[in-house]
Amino acid sequence: MKKAFLSLPSAALALALAAGLSYADDHKKQDIVDTAVAAGSFKTLAAALQAAGLVDALKGDGPFTVFAPTDEAFANLPEGTVESLLKPENKDQLVDILTYHVVSGEVPAKVAVTLDKATALNEKVISVTKKNDGLFLNESKVVKTDIMCSNGVIHVIDAVLLPPAEGEASSAPSSPARELVEMAIARGAPLYNHGNPEACAAIYEVTAHALMAMPDEVVTARDRQMLNRAVAAVSHSHCEATNAWTFRSAFDRMMTSR
Repeated sequence: MKKAFLSLPSAALALALAAGLSYADDHKKQDIVDTAVAAGSFKTLAAALQAAGLVDALKGDGPFTVFAPTDEAFANLPEGTVESLLKPENKDQLVDILTYHVVSGEVPAKVAVTLDKATALNEKVISVTKKNDGLFLNESKVVKTDIMCSNGVIHVIDAVLLPPAEGEASSAPSSPARELVEMAIARGAPLYNHGNPEACAAIYEVTAHALMAMPDEVVTARDRQMLNRAVAAVSHSHCEATNAWTFRSAFDRMMTSR
């Protein structure tokens, strides 16, 4: 993970995080998964890890740093989001989201406050920002730090981190398609995150049709077929959250296709 040290008045913030928010476990340390399960406030996260097939990985040697959304954080997502992500057909999207909450190595609070970004296991960047009222990862606030585990550390956050659809791939869609996808996600994701999955899904659907209308040298036959499947799936669904994720999953696969 790349460390980016800043000149900032972070000493007081570091002390506040360490003294005011840190968690000390008086019992024998458990691994990250068992610690989260025992806490009782990460039931949705535990279920998601199970559905994504990531339990064994996070019970491994590590060390890992996990930014763990609470059950309340998952509940604050638009209605139907969690149920949609737990479906087998959305496993790739779920894995991408969950691995965006994990950083390789043990990063305690006193180190976290010196960073301005971190690279997650899915190789996407998390923005780290210090403010007067605490530490933020993208728009999620760290509400408890330094839950020490046998194979790493957990920091608790108050909102689910949604990864950007950025990726470097030698055969990713050519520039016009990439720009269109990035613009759609930049407009749609904030709507989704603020409880309007219907508007997000509408933007994504228009984008999907626009992509399919592009020439073959811009959008490959494989990607066109994938978009067609997404459009067909949405035509039979009445859940806007599911529809948004269906299109987003197709876009992400386009952006990272090889």
